[in-house]
Amino acid sequence: MGTTPDPDAIAQVREDCLRRIRRGEPAEAVLHALACAIDRIVDGGGAASILFLDERGRLRSAASPRLPPDYLAAIDGLAPNPDVGTCAAAAATGEEVVTPSFVAYGRWRELGRLPLALGYVGAWSHPIRSLVDQRVLGTFGVYHRDVREPTGFERAAVRQLAPVAARVLEFPAGGAA
Repeated sequence: MGTTPDPDAIAQVREDCLRRIRRGEPAEAVLHALACAIDRIVDGGGAASILFLDERGRLRSAASPRLPPDYLAAIDGLAPNPDVGTCAAAAATGEEVVTPSFVAYGRWRELGRLPLALGYVGAWSHPIRSLVDQRVLGTFGVYHRDVREPTGFERAAVRQLAPVAARVLEFPAGGAA
């Protein structure tokens, strides 16, 4: 895929993941494939992260191939909160949340040092919504190594792949929606 915008590549990833679901592949494998697809799209070595809301309403990592285990452990169990980070804020508000620079935004006051230590300077998150009732099931987050907004193509890719993630999170045994 590379960083060149290719809408056909996103459609291909979407169809491949839907095939995996129909074949009954584990939810973890499908979510990993979705996160890896976004990893390949993001300019400048960014990182994708798919988080889900557990039965207690806390964010847990479902697929974050480029983020180290110690980072994932540090953010494990975050509660949705409109004033914290991008994933917690997107989970709380049900809206896309963009932070071009961790240093410039107060919502990263408590957590900003964690991604900065990994070389990420900004992030954005998109809510993953239920296909049945539109409640938030989790988030699709993207970390960047440069101060910027997400590109239109990056946004479009996540928007197209988020419903596939929703299907997996909502029907982990491959059930139809």
